[in-house]
Amino acid sequence: MDPAIITLCVLAVAAFLFVTELIPLAVTAMAACTVLGILGVLPAKQVYAGLSNSTVVLFGGMFVIGAAMFRTGLAEAIGVAVVKKAGTGEVRLMAAVMLVTIAMSSVSSNTGTVACLMPVVIGICQAAKVPASKELMPLAIAANVGGTITMIGTPPNVIVTGALATAGLPTFGFFEFAYIGIPLSVIILVWMLTIGRRMLPAHNAGEMDEEAVQAAKEEAGASDDKAPKSKTKMWISGLIMLGVVVCMALELPTVPLQTAAVTGAILCVITGCLKEKEAYAGIDWVTIFLFAGMLSVATAMEKTGAGKLIADTVVGMMGANPSPYLLTAVLFLISNVLTQFMSNTASAALLAPIGISIAQTIGCDPKPVLMALGIAASMAFATPMATPPNTLVLGPGNFTFNDYVKVGVPLCLISWVACVIIIPIFWPFH
Repeated sequence: MDPAIITLCVLAVAAFLFVTELIPLAVTAMAACTVLGILGVLPAKQVYAGLSNSTVVLFGGMFVIGAAMFRTGLAEAIGVAVVKKAGTGEVRLMAAVMLVTIAMSSVSSNTGTVACLMPVVIGICQAAKVPASKELMPLAIAANVGGTITMIGTPPNVIVTGALATAGLPTFGFFEFAYIGIPLSVIILVWMLTIGRRMLPAHNAGEMDEEAVQAAKEEAGASDDKAPKSKTKMWISGLIMLGVVVCMALELPTVPLQTAAVTGAILCVITGCLKEKEAYAGIDWVTIFLFAGMLSVATAMEKTGAGKLIADTVVGMMGANPSPYLLTAVLFLISNVLTQFMSNTASAALLAPIGISIAQTIGCDPKPVLMALGIAASMAFATPMATPPNTLVLGPGNFTFNDYVKVGVPLCLISWVACVIIIPIFWPFH
């Protein structure tokens, strides 16, 4: 059988398993590249080559640094201080909740941020007699959009960057995502403080799944709430994060992004901000293995011509000389719809190599197309299962599925229009 057809069959099965999650996401990704190796599509040296990708190292290091911020209590302390100072007015509280969540989610775990702030927000709402649902939905929304500001803010950003690197194309810089992430965050913040808040349901706080919240905190690296916190270690973890971010922003030739991240992670352990085992526990291994496995699948798609087959089919359906604007708009919609029902990491991993192939087929720069795919995968507002932050607030906010649809669909459409307009300004198609 033609290697391209084999690759497409493996990709189709992986897509089905990603959507249904019949087996864990990371297992699906690693199984896909393993099968391609067994069938002779990929040479043995390339089957697990994704695990040695510099972007994997970057992500691993940043996971540890983020875990240190949660473990020392710094992330929670910042969030709680800002939210409590906002007062009890519904709009002021919403503004504070969203601003601090956007800022924290840009450099640390979205899920951990929501898990740490949610109990505080619920407590303030109960004291001020403000419906908890009016603040919890914006909390989840801010966590999702905040991750789009930096490369490590959300997995899809890392996925599209890695896909470009694998294809031998120029990649995105650490803060390059901010060109679209900051405008999107501002637009969504303003929308929620004006028109959007009128669409929010008015429900009092429901029962909070303490186990789910604690699990989310632990996954992000947060320590036991009852354990005493060291202000010295808080400061140290904050300075380490700041130093790493500054190094990445300066793009020093001798300190590439992954080196800055690993250096920061090492310092976190050496200074006692978290122990060695806690550093390992703070890494999201699902994302690491999913990313690495799908990088190898992307390599197979490129080498066998499977990606070109898909690209030729899609371009053929769009007519002769399709507009890159139309292409970007369509791929954004596909990515955005998929991510409402499956992992945003998985949807980005599936679509990134296809997006590159399609862009090259019509002769446009893949970067704006990949940026649109990555951002679309993070704009997961319309269902409770789209992202962990959405799921976390479901019970405490007493939300229904329709509540997410009512609030989330307009946000998805706003994001779509904003991206189609803004992205080509910073990343021209030609």
